[in-house]
Amino acid sequence: MISIYSITALILAYLCGSIPTAVWIGLSFYGIDVREYGSGNAGATNTFRVLGKQAGIPVMLIDILKGWTATNLAYIIGVSTTGPHNSVAFTNYALALGIAAVMGHLFPVFAGFRGGKGVATLFGMILAINLHAALLCVVVFIVVLLVTKYVSLSSIMAGFTYPIGVAFIFPVYIKSVIIYGMCICLLVLVTHQKNIERLLKGKESKVNLFKKKVT
Repeated sequence: MISIYSITALILAYLCGSIPTAVWIGLSFYGIDVREYGSGNAGATNTFRVLGKQAGIPVMLIDILKGWTATNLAYIIGVSTTGPHNSVAFTNYALALGIAAVMGHLFPVFAGFRGGKGVATLFGMILAINLHAALLCVVVFIVVLLVTKYVSLSSIMAGFTYPIGVAFIFPVYIKSVIIYGMCICLLVLVTHQKNIERLLKGKESKVNLFKKKVT
């Protein structure tokens, strides 16, 4: 049975995800709305592209923290309503909280519902759900980025890695986690549709994470 506490936690998770880190940092410290430049997304990748690493790194870390924090709200509220933290009900509740945070990042109430692609927030969520599979995604992301210099392609490959990780390499015997992993693939593909088109046309921008701010 859904309690008022569970609903409150879901709302808090969405609000946590809605914090428009890229927009607020860009406007507060640079006088720039990153959504008006580059890819037009309010995420870490576009912040790196438009404002450089001094803005991109904190945006990325905070966006990851949003997903991790929202998912871990389950430990504060979920145990009392779903049972032990290793139960299926608890895991499903944690997934719901993480998804609420990702939806907040995609459609932030604090920034006119114009958000980012949710990759960093998704990563924070999977850190909380399955640490080992999340770290495997990091390795894949870094390797692909070093080889290709495409953040979008790195994100897509990392997204495909997660369901493989939870299903075969670090198996989780909860169906909802595996289904969620598959949904990550679909979400990453949908949110990176334009990037995929540019990659196929050879027009996708390569990102140098160590370049100076673009003015």
